[in-house]
Amino acid sequence: MQEGVNPISALPLAEPAIILTPSKLDELLKSASCKAQESIISLQDELRQAKERESAANARLEHLEENQAILFSLISKFKAESKPQPMQKDRGEILVALLAANQGKLLAKDARQKMHMSKTRFSLLVSSLKDEIESRPYHLDKRQAVLILK
Repeated sequence: MQEGVNPISALPLAEPAIILTPSKLDELLKSASCKAQESIISLQDELRQAKERESAANARLEHLEENQAILFSLISKFKAESKPQPMQKDRGEILVALLAANQGKLLAKDARQKMHMSKTRFSLLVSSLKDEIESRPYHLDKRQAVLILK
């Protein structure tokens, strides 16, 4: 080593040294502490909001599950009720007799009007008699249906 050269000062410093007084250090620590507390409070608020959203989503999910259960019960009731009722059986026999009297073919519109039935009731009746009656589009007007005895 060279004489008169301080070994510490001979080393190049990567960054300049900063000298802090105790009051400045205390002030910096307090500032960092305040920022950390603000961050913690912000994160706690975000966590609380996320928990609220989760509980709201769980409540909606429970509501949807209840609705689904109600729908399944209604569907099962509807399936049980879709079996031909006694009056439908009578009307079905009348429809079959009406078709037989018209050489086994008749426009669905004419049959419905002769039986004095609404479109929906007549449609349900025809669908319940799918083993005995076939419905095809009318060859002259595809919008109309022809009922044919099987």
